[in-house]
Amino acid sequence: MVSFDLSPEQMRLIEKTRAFADEHVRPVARKHDLSCEFPWEVIRAAYSAGIINGAIPREYGGAGHSAFDGCLASEELGAACTGIGICIDANNLALTPLLIGGTPEQKQRLFGDLVDRRGLAAFALTEPDAGSDAGAIKTVARLSGDRYVINGKKRFITNGKQALYHTVFASTDPERGARGLSAIVVPVNTPGVVIGRELPKMGQRASCQVEVEYRDVEVPAENRIGKEGHGFLLAMKTFNRTRAGVAAAAIGLAREAYEVSRKWAMGRQQFGQSVASFEGIQFMFAEMLTEITAARLLTWNAAFLVDADREVGTMSAMAKYYSTDVAMKAATDAVQIMGGEGYSQDQIVEKLMRDAKLSQIYEGTNQVQRYLIAKNTLK
Repeated sequence: MVSFDLSPEQMRLIEKTRAFADEHVRPVARKHDLSCEFPWEVIRAAYSAGIINGAIPREYGGAGHSAFDGCLASEELGAACTGIGICIDANNLALTPLLIGGTPEQKQRLFGDLVDRRGLAAFALTEPDAGSDAGAIKTVARLSGDRYVINGKKRFITNGKQALYHTVFASTDPERGARGLSAIVVPVNTPGVVIGRELPKMGQRASCQVEVEYRDVEVPAENRIGKEGHGFLLAMKTFNRTRAGVAAAAIGLAREAYEVSRKWAMGRQQFGQSVASFEGIQFMFAEMLTEITAARLLTWNAAFLVDADREVGTMSAMAKYYSTDVAMKAATDAVQIMGGEGYSQDQIVEKLMRDAKLSQIYEGTNQVQRYLIAKNTLK
């Protein structure tokens, strides 16, 4: 028998994360959106509350969440502010390669140090000329004795400026393209790590994306995750796990757009009746709620397959592209329903609309997700 009921523990996780978001995220979401200031006070509170590092096992100081549980938490953070939420969830993205391919010694050393110092990590894959096409990565890691010497540039690196560690994807065998990539953990205080400018963005402005340059950066060979040439595989396995979390955060945003515009429409009077009483508006709400519910079930299924070690990327790609498209549509409809009020910064839905757009782009554009689905199913 299939059941969609959540366990008491999962309900408590939702309640805990929602309470944290209501106390620490919602009150400062607009401030950080306007100022583009990194929300360090929220990160510190997330460590104190045990909200951050959900994917890290308990024995290394994390919460030990399953992929499914992580989605429940990400939805609540996404509803409060996807920009601040991604500052927290980016740790899971950066640390998942280590979780998948690291040795027990690496996990103990790196997870332990990060948790002890209450720090952040960054996933450094994207480059100026290599986004969806990982085979075009030009950053090179050359083995010299027992150390790698890394040279190259990265771009759009979330938490790159604030992180203690970067998980860097670099070519250890440039002639092999994507098959020559390796994943290497780089402490940010290593000489030669140059943090560049913060990139201005339309939405999710509370999170920080930067350019990073590695100039003859030397790190021990023991910081390589897995075997040489396995970096691309590690990246793809990472995305298979984390894309459900991106989808869940987008569902939270869509839910927020629905709730805010619904409350406004029921209270707003036009032509002697509430805006919510007009059939055209009612149909928009019916579609929003249906699509949000469908996206949530698709995402839950993807997370279930991750936890069962049966996800090969197809369902996660479906969940990511569909849920983020739903978020964009729900936010746009919320602005439309609320008219001039919705377009004003006096209402949060204009922020939701700007924030939703980025979710269709990062961790693989939605066009790439469609390509992956087709590739996996039309072999």
